[in-house]
Amino acid sequence: MQEVIKQKLGQMKLHGMNQAYSAVLSNTRSESITHDELIHILVQAEWEDREGRKIGRSLRNARFRYQASIEEIDFTKGRNLDKTQLLRLAECIFIKKKEDLLITGASGVGKSFVASALGHQGCQLGYRVLYFNTQKLFSRLKTAKGDGSYNKEVSRIEKYDLLILDDFALQPLDNYNRNTLMEIIEDRHGCKSTIIASQLPVSMWYDVIGESTIADAILDRLVHKAHRIELQGESMRKLKSN
Repeated sequence: MQEVIKQKLGQMKLHGMNQAYSAVLSNTRSESITHDELIHILVQAEWEDREGRKIGRSLRNARFRYQASIEEIDFTKGRNLDKTQLLRLAECIFIKKKEDLLITGASGVGKSFVASALGHQGCQLGYRVLYFNTQKLFSRLKTAKGDGSYNKEVSRIEKYDLLILDDFALQPLDNYNRNTLMEIIEDRHGCKSTIIASQLPVSMWYDVIGESTIADAILDRLVHKAHRIELQGESMRKLKSN
């Protein structure tokens, strides 16, 4: 009977429940477990297994640049990284409230790592997160424009609770990328959250975006209510290398 039960649990893909059932059978004190306790053990195990696999899928779909966590972030003095602010952001209330975050600082100071750590935290809390190098996203959408899948791709991006645009403003935007960015920001404004990480201070974004009307529209939606982290200090890559 026990083998039949385990076989049927496997066929129904109740993997967490199946593992818990096997563990109960191997426990020498299993006979003292009440029916209610057994049901609780099996249901809890199945729930945890499904949640774990769901988070795993979210992390894979996000395609993060770094496998980062909040616990790994370095709050060394001189980085201008407020631990209280960061831990509050890690609660991901800003995602729930559909707010944005702008992370700036010189190359190597840890912008991508902080953004990725917050993205990982979002996945752990059940939010759908998508990470992109900004230039690669523009290239991908330009290709999508050519094969007719542009609208589908933009709609897919729009559905994510958090979009991370890394390495933003490494070079001036051409007309196509400028309009693409405007469409993405417009679709997400007030509806979803966006994290933008850039080497350039926000004060220089206007010139990089170009075309005053569109630059004004993009920055008006991004800047005024966004959370900000302005990292300083030595390159973390250089320090780790040393």
